[in-house]
Amino acid sequence: MRRTDKEITDRSEIDGIIRGSTVCRLAFAVGEEPYVVPVSFGYDGDNLYFHSAATGKKIDCIAANNRVCFELERNVQLVTHPGMACKWSFSFESVIGYGTVHELDSPGERAAGLNHIMAHYSGREWELDPAVLATTRVWRVEVLSVSGKRATHKEA
Repeated sequence: MRRTDKEITDRSEIDGIIRGSTVCRLAFAVGEEPYVVPVSFGYDGDNLYFHSAATGKKIDCIAANNRVCFELERNVQLVTHPGMACKWSFSFESVIGYGTVHELDSPGERAAGLNHIMAHYSGREWELDPAVLATTRVWRVEVLSVSGKRATHKEA
């Protein structure tokens, strides 16, 4: 990271940013074609979880290359300056990481993955409809590396 003064190295702080984020952006690469998609997600401290329909562009990307980059942020705030355009900025905390995507095949694994997602947003576990589990694809991103960044700016 170029700006080491903004780098977050403490894993518990990085985990806090992940847990405090509402959207995860997944970046896929197939040949020369990048693709980024926002997803709802769950997190267990080592893995991210997301779900998808049975078919679609995400599925095609994963089949071609299961390596992903992901990004999350929280506490994003626009910082303005009344007289200088170049003094406008943002305060934020962000995480960027890399991982590999694996499909959860069994109904039990899919239920656990979906419950990680639901717990992230609701704070509790759910009893999931078996019919939904049968038609929903659930994925685990094995987190291989993460880095955190924090920028704090004050308005003029």
